[in-house]
Amino acid sequence: MPYYVILSTLTDEGRKTIKQNPERILEVDKELEKMGVKVREQYAVLGQYDFVNIVEAPNIETIMKTSADIGARGSVQLTTLPALPIREFIKKLK
Repeated sequence: MPYYVILSTLTDEGRKTIKQNPERILEVDKELEKMGVKVREQYAVLGQYDFVNIVEAPNIETIMKTSADIGARGSVQLTTLPALPIREFIKKLK
């Protein structure tokens, strides 16, 4: 299944939600699973982004729909990047 890196930045509304209910992050992970996206790794980070997620989705259409649905909530802004594991990348170069 293809991998994607999702860089996310909370909006003011998103920061309020997380402050009031930090477990909301895990609830969103479960929602993503129902949409067909499996969260493989998730990190809270400092700097330009608040979170970095490594996810798997069956195809780009699934990740696009999921990004649109989550982004439409107004609590987070997303940047999604397709990713290829290094070993696969090396194979493709040969």
